[in-house]
Amino acid sequence: MPKTDKTSVVESDKREPKDFESALKELEALVFDMENGDLSLEDSLAAYKRGMELSGFCQKKLEDAEMQIKVLENGVLKDYIPRGRDGTPRNGNGNG
Repeated sequence: MPKTDKTSVVESDKREPKDFESALKELEALVFDMENGDLSLEDSLAAYKRGMELSGFCQKKLEDAEMQIKVLENGVLKDYIPRGRDGTPRNGNGNG
């Protein structure tokens, strides 16, 4: 795995993962770099913060997938619209 440098950790902090798989891949790379001990303290903190964001993103995607599986009507899977805690539909970027 390529070493994560300060620039990539900081830049990745600003973008939303496109999907579960890309978030998981980025998270695995961050964990690899942190376990190697090659990051400075500041880079480690930035990687940890990004990792927590990615972990939350992945968890939400898994929860949404689980809910979609549970939404069965007469044996047919129907579309599930993710909703926030207030019951309003969430937009796809996790900001709602």
